[in-house]
Amino acid sequence: MTPRTTLAPDIAKVLKRLHYPLEVILLCVRWYVAYSLSFRNLEEMMAERDICDHSTVHRWVIKVVPLFEKTFRKHKRPVGKSWHVDQTYIKVKGSWKYLYRAVDKAGNTIDFLFRAKRDKAAARRFFEKAIGQNGSPETVTIDKSGANLAALSAVNVEREMPIKVRQIKYLNNIVEQDHRAIKRRTRPMLGLKDFNCARITLSGIELMHMIKKGQMKCSGRISLSAAQQFYSLVS
Repeated sequence: MTPRTTLAPDIAKVLKRLHYPLEVILLCVRWYVAYSLSFRNLEEMMAERDICDHSTVHRWVIKVVPLFEKTFRKHKRPVGKSWHVDQTYIKVKGSWKYLYRAVDKAGNTIDFLFRAKRDKAAARRFFEKAIGQNGSPETVTIDKSGANLAALSAVNVEREMPIKVRQIKYLNNIVEQDHRAIKRRTRPMLGLKDFNCARITLSGIELMHMIKKGQMKCSGRISLSAAQQFYSLVS
């Protein structure tokens, strides 16, 4: 990793309180959101350098990931106007919760939202967030979920130009396939214990997934690796 000399003020403020070298913090956070590793795995790996325990890495992830996501949003490439929306299940403290996700027809992640319930209110909140962050779609493809349809109908009532809605399950294979990358990463976690921590962790996983798919705009002519792009978010 290339050392950073200039940090964004909000990130510098948080990192100053964590009392570990910047390179170590960023390496552990990236490994955790990018690969199928548990906090215990990272504890064992970093024990060779006598650096930290699993609770320390957990604290780093919770503190740093929201700042990285905020910065990434400023550098995210535009997405297409044809959206495919679906939910996948994530277990938190023994109960299933719902990760709303959308991709465009090229497979680029549009947005995501973790909610405790799968209902009209949750679906509407997701659509409003996704539109607010990415602009309005022309078409949204959903499955046979009545909640999603009701949410989109409510959104369309307030619009001059309604969004076209398609309820055709087989056309949503593209987003269902994309769920797999997220599920592969969450499987080793052996069940998340806190909803808010799960929400932050999932945003980190989604962030790294978008970087790997080439969704981050990079300045300069030199092509950066996914790791380099992640680390560049601190400056």
